[in-house]
Amino acid sequence: MKHILWLLRLILKAAIFFTLFAFALNNQHVTTVNFFFGNQWLAPMVLVVLGAFSIGVVVGVLGMAPWWWRHQRAKQEPETPPPATATPAGPTQAPGATPAYADGI
Repeated sequence: MKHILWLLRLILKAAIFFTLFAFALNNQHVTTVNFFFGNQWLAPMVLVVLGAFSIGVVVGVLGMAPWWWRHQRAKQEPETPPPATATPAGPTQAPGATPAYADGI
Protein backbone atom coordinates (compact mmCIF):
# COMPACT_ATOMS: atom_id res chain seq x y z
CA MET A 1 0.00 0.00 0.00
CA LYS A 2 2.86 2.33 0.85
CA HIS A 3 4.47 1.79 -2.55
CA ILE A 4 1.21 2.46 -4.37
CA LEU A 5 0.79 5.81 -2.62
CA TRP A 6 4.41 6.68 -3.38
CA LEU A 7 3.86 5.82 -7.04
CA LEU A 8 0.63 7.85 -7.22
CA ARG A 9 2.37 10.81 -5.64
CA LEU A 10 5.21 10.52 -8.14
CA ILE A 11 2.76 10.35 -11.05
CA LEU A 12 0.92 13.43 -9.75
CA LYS A 13 4.16 15.39 -9.44
CA ALA A 14 5.20 14.36 -12.96
CA ALA A 15 1.80 15.37 -14.36
CA ILE A 16 2.02 18.79 -12.70
CA PHE A 17 5.58 19.28 -13.98
CA PHE A 18 4.73 18.36 -17.56
CA THR A 19 1.60 20.53 -17.50
CA LEU A 20 3.64 23.54 -16.37
CA PHE A 21 6.37 22.69 -18.88
CA ALA A 22 3.82 22.60 -21.70
CA PHE A 23 2.42 25.93 -20.47
CA ALA A 24 5.91 27.42 -20.63
CA LEU A 25 6.50 26.10 -24.15
CA ASN A 26 3.16 27.42 -25.40
CA ASN A 27 3.66 30.92 -23.97
CA GLN A 28 7.00 32.03 -25.36
CA HIS A 29 5.60 35.12 -27.04
CA VAL A 30 7.26 38.37 -26.11
CA THR A 31 5.06 40.51 -23.97
CA THR A 32 5.42 44.12 -22.89
CA VAL A 33 5.05 45.17 -19.26
CA ASN A 34 4.50 48.92 -19.02
CA PHE A 35 5.82 50.64 -15.91
CA PHE A 36 5.47 54.25 -14.81
CA PHE A 37 7.10 57.14 -16.72
CA GLY A 38 7.16 55.27 -20.03
CA ASN A 39 9.45 52.47 -18.87
CA GLN A 40 8.84 49.10 -20.49
CA TRP A 41 10.03 45.57 -19.97
CA LEU A 42 10.00 43.14 -22.91
CA ALA A 43 10.10 39.52 -21.79
CA PRO A 44 8.59 36.14 -22.57
CA MET A 45 5.16 35.68 -21.02
CA VAL A 46 6.40 32.78 -18.90
CA LEU A 47 8.89 35.06 -17.16
CA VAL A 48 6.19 37.65 -16.52
CA VAL A 49 3.90 35.02 -14.97
CA LEU A 50 6.79 33.57 -12.94
CA GLY A 51 7.73 37.06 -11.73
CA ALA A 52 4.15 37.85 -10.70
CA PHE A 53 3.93 34.53 -8.84
CA SER A 54 7.26 35.16 -7.08
CA ILE A 55 6.22 38.66 -6.01
CA GLY A 56 2.96 37.21 -4.65
CA VAL A 57 4.84 34.60 -2.64
CA VAL A 58 7.20 37.23 -1.19
CA VAL A 59 4.29 39.52 -0.22
CA GLY A 60 2.48 36.56 1.38
CA VAL A 61 5.53 35.51 3.39
CA LEU A 62 6.20 39.07 4.55
CA GLY A 63 2.55 39.45 5.52
CA MET A 64 2.64 36.28 7.63
CA ALA A 65 6.04 36.94 9.24
CA PRO A 66 4.80 39.09 12.19
CA TRP A 67 2.15 36.50 13.11
CA TRP A 68 4.70 33.70 12.85
CA TRP A 69 7.21 35.57 15.05
CA ARG A 70 4.56 36.19 17.72
CA HIS A 71 3.53 32.56 17.57
CA GLN A 72 7.15 31.37 17.96
CA ARG A 73 7.76 33.77 20.83
CA ALA A 74 4.61 32.61 22.64
CA LYS A 75 5.63 28.98 22.13
CA GLN A 76 9.03 29.58 23.73
CA GLU A 77 7.68 31.32 26.83
CA PRO A 78 7.06 28.95 29.72
CA GLU A 79 3.43 28.53 30.68
CA THR A 80 2.63 29.86 34.12
CA PRO A 81 -0.41 28.54 35.94
CA PRO A 82 -3.11 31.11 36.66
CA PRO A 83 -3.03 32.56 40.17
CA ALA A 84 -5.29 30.89 42.69
CA THR A 85 -8.32 33.05 43.39
CA ALA A 86 -10.94 32.68 46.04
CA THR A 87 -14.45 31.97 44.84
CA PRO A 88 -16.90 34.67 45.81
CA ALA A 89 -19.39 33.72 48.46
CA GLY A 90 -22.92 33.78 47.18
CA PRO A 91 -26.12 31.85 47.02
CA THR A 92 -25.77 28.34 45.68
CA GLN A 93 -28.20 26.64 43.37
CA ALA A 94 -29.36 23.13 43.05
CA PRO A 95 -27.74 21.21 40.22
CA GLY A 96 -29.69 21.57 37.00
CA ALA A 97 -31.67 24.58 38.21
CA THR A 98 -32.11 27.56 35.92
CA PRO A 99 -30.54 30.73 37.29
CA ALA A 100 -32.82 33.66 38.07
CA TYR A 101 -30.85 35.90 35.66
CA ALA A 102 -28.79 34.55 32.79
CA ASP A 103 -26.29 36.95 31.31
CA GLY A 104 -25.91 36.66 27.56
CA ILE A 105 -28.14 35.67 24.73
